[in-house]
Amino acid sequence: MTTMYTPDHLELELRAAPEAEPETIEKVSIIVSKGSLEGIYPGLIMANGARMEGIDADLFFTFFGLDAIRKDRYEKIKVATVGNPGLHMPTLLGAIPGFSALATKMMSRQMEKIDIPPIPEFMELVSDSGVRLFACKATVDMFELTMDDFIPQVEGIISVGEFYEQAAGGEIIFT
Repeated sequence: MTTMYTPDHLELELRAAPEAEPETIEKVSIIVSKGSLEGIYPGLIMANGARMEGIDADLFFTFFGLDAIRKDRYEKIKVATVGNPGLHMPTLLGAIPGFSALATKMMSRQMEKIDIPPIPEFMELVSDSGVRLFACKATVDMFELTMDDFIPQVEGIISVGEFYEQAAGGEIIFT
């Protein structure tokens, strides 16, 4: 025997069904793999936003993303102008000497207007708020770096396996 459902019947069923509570995010682990201004800031902004919402956050820096935590580079991060489709201009224009510095200065001014701090200050801010910073062991080994090459906020050099252990139960975000 086939049961026929009328629109009234479905409406009653929907009203009677309890609404499920939305799942909340308790922890995020953010991977930063790019060493340009537009590659580093998204991870910092996401980590900062997570902490502001009471969400635990870790930042895992790998490949050129390590520039964000290297003592000798983190104050000199620039906008990538060659081959950057987000700039909406010919690649050749981005190769003009000084253009990257100009684009970096312009973007830094815009970020300053909306109270986004420079990378060194932002690293301190997120670390002080409880965000943990880690360097990727494979990349550190590949570039022949040591813990001494990193800013003091970096808690350690960890393997991908250790990163996954720490990320367990949370969300992984790749920027």
